[in-house]
Amino acid sequence: MIVRILGEGQFRVDDGITDELNRLDAELEAAVDRSDEAAFTAALAGLLAQVRAQGAPLPPDSLEPSDLILPAGDASMDEVRRMLTDEGLISG
Repeated sequence: MIVRILGEGQFRVDDGITDELNRLDAELEAAVDRSDEAAFTAALAGLLAQVRAQGAPLPPDSLEPSDLILPAGDASMDEVRRMLTDEGLISG
């Protein structure tokens, strides 16, 4: 699976961590729903850290279709709220 972090680049991530990404996504969505800034910041950082740790960065000149697009680490809660779907950031 190809994951893009806005403003940072793309990562090739093994499909085997999808459950963990979905768990982190649910934490992020819950924090947004509660307007809990501290939990939001921690959940977004955790989700992005997992992608960075488990993923292999693609070369900057490579442009693959992204299966998942995540906000930048400095995204505001309102920016993330606009990105969320009924299924969170990660659908499917």
